[in-house]
Amino acid sequence: MADLRFDGRVAVVTGGGRGLGREYALLLASRGAMVVVNDVGGSLTGEGVDDGPAQQVVDEILAAGGAAVASTDSVATADGGEAVVGTALDRYGRIDVLIHNAGNVRRGSLKDMSYADFDAVLDVHLRGAFHVVRPAFPVMCAAGYGRVVLTSSIGGLYGNHGVANYAAAKAGIIGLTNVVALEGAAEGVTCNAIVPGAVTRMAAGLDTSTYPPMDPALVAPTVGWLAHESCAVSGEIYVAIAGRVARAFVAETPGVYRPSWSIEDVAEAADAIRDDTVPLVFAPVPDGHTDHIRYSFGASQTSAP
Repeated sequence: MADLRFDGRVAVVTGGGRGLGREYALLLASRGAMVVVNDVGGSLTGEGVDDGPAQQVVDEILAAGGAAVASTDSVATADGGEAVVGTALDRYGRIDVLIHNAGNVRRGSLKDMSYADFDAVLDVHLRGAFHVVRPAFPVMCAAGYGRVVLTSSIGGLYGNHGVANYAAAKAGIIGLTNVVALEGAAEGVTCNAIVPGAVTRMAAGLDTSTYPPMDPALVAPTVGWLAHESCAVSGEIYVAIAGRVARAFVAETPGVYRPSWSIEDVAEAADAIRDDTVPLVFAPVPDGHTDHIRYSFGASQTSAP
């Protein structure tokens, strides 16, 4: 297969100054993309500003003969998101690829987590995704082309202790991904979610001594594929962790139909309701929402005497 390149494409990578985002930016630039490296350069909890991380990645790209510009605007605000996308439009006149990777961590048990810490994480991960998607999406639609990659997490898929804010934000990313994919389908715009696993500064405090190799460079190629014009999938979730790449999806059991239910009926049918031997998958694109309703409504018709 010929190299998949991004010549002439403009990519925005939020959280591009360190870890996973840095690898995404360097990979896309090495394949010909003009890259906006966005990173506020703050602490792991999202505090402070430092233009160093974003500029260092830009300097690496420029030194290798690529094209890049730094952005230190914060995705945590609508104005910041507008400014990030505006940097791409002002500098390069277009935006073809949007990768939202910016993140922060504020840990705490559900019993103790403050409202401020809950909001601070949603502001960057979930609201931050909307803050950059909202100004980028109409531009992509008008151009008839776009590739959006949003970052979820195994914490969003399966939960984890001490990170209710992070888990809620990353689960919300799945819903946003589906809507961007649905509304972009007729406009040449795709959107998928990446569920990455890598040892970055977000692993601070964890014992990673027994982990297999989990360099961010193992994740970047999957994101690169999702961001490429040859990738036609949309509304899907891809896991990339420790060298394993997989697709995740929401599934349902076939369920049980009855024309009426009591609490006792549900209790008695619980095993059959929960039977996942033959799971159902309703793909968000082209119309999983309607497919789900059609299947559910059909149960009453096929079960009628």
